[in-house]
Amino acid sequence: MPSTALRSAHYDPATKILSVWFVPSGDRYDYEEVEPETYAAFTAAPSKGRFFNEFIRDRYSSRLVEHGPRH
Repeated sequence: MPSTALRSAHYDPATKILSVWFVPSGDRYDYEEVEPETYAAFTAAPSKGRFFNEFIRDRYSSRLVEHGPRH
């Protein structure tokens, strides 16, 4: 997932949870009730960060799951 804002992402279709790890913090947030179609569009988007900011960030409930390593 080449992105300057997002380190990686994982989607669980059974729970509809999208887990996102952010650059540079490494913090992981889970976004709830993300439809499979939204995730498919996210993975196909030429700019993952732009898609995330426009269609996911403020549209789904989220929670901080873990902090990334602190240096």
